[in-house]
Amino acid sequence: MTGVGAARIAALIEENVQRVILGKPELVRLAVAGLLAEGHLLIEDVPGLGKTTLARCLARSIGGRWSRIQFTPDLLPGDVTGVSVYHQGQERFAFHPGAVFANVVVADEINRGTPKTQSALLEVMAERQVTIDTETHEVPRPFMVVATQNPIELEGTYRLPEAQLDRFLMRLSVGYPEQDDEVRVVLGEAAGDSADDLSPVVDVETLRAAITEVRRSHVDRAVADYAVRLAAATRAHAAVRFGASVRGSIALIRAARALAAPAGRGYVSPDDVKDVAVPVLAHRLVLTPQAELAPGGAAAVVADVLASTAVPAVPTGR
Repeated sequence: MTGVGAARIAALIEENVQRVILGKPELVRLAVAGLLAEGHLLIEDVPGLGKTTLARCLARSIGGRWSRIQFTPDLLPGDVTGVSVYHQGQERFAFHPGAVFANVVVADEINRGTPKTQSALLEVMAERQVTIDTETHEVPRPFMVVATQNPIELEGTYRLPEAQLDRFLMRLSVGYPEQDDEVRVVLGEAAGDSADDLSPVVDVETLRAAITEVRRSHVDRAVADYAVRLAAATRAHAAVRFGASVRGSIALIRAARALAAPAGRGYVSPDDVKDVAVPVLAHRLVLTPQAELAPGGAAAVVADVLASTAVPAVPTGR
């Protein structure tokens, strides 16, 4: 597949995932954008809507290595990152890699892990490396964590801290399907169609090249200024205690680039930034107690910021 561009790669992965995830083209488009941006995804919704299935479909569409970690209260940090084991015969310690040493790591029900185990992901999500006993080990590239969590069940769960939420490029919600799509899902399940039936459509080298292409998408200064103004507006919003950080501004451009290149454009438009604003910024906001109880929550705040922030007029190309 040498020479295949980001647009073709995105189309192949989207088509493959949509064989199982039916009636959710925008969700799949954003998830694939996260992959092309080499960013981490947090998929959050009530049980039974296909969060884990989406994560597995993304992982199975790539020809590299993927792993799945089922987070539970008794999961240990070493199960995630790996451990150093002493080999008596060789009289030395040897590093045994954990589940994060893969191209795509599916962290299922991440909020069921203890804070200590959750924190084991902080370094690898930010720096693509793991430090064990003062030795640093790099994970394979590309590297992506696709985590799922249930936002309504509190028994036996541990809330993700803001520092960890900030590591995720986007937070996505699956949502309930339309009736016709749900019928198709039921019939497909009855016929045995599942994520296990998917085959890779992209090899690692091709995906790496597509990621590089995405990073080269041109960003006009006016578009970068627009992204920064959106992030800054969340910090000044009356409903927000703590707004998006600088990482949020950077994430807006990273995600917008991952929409521009698959669309066949070598430049980022303000509409690309607007399309990713809610999934990129909403989970980074800490709301006031009153705002947390209001309808729409953080997504409504981002929508308000979008409506009140002037959109720049930029050229349609370079």
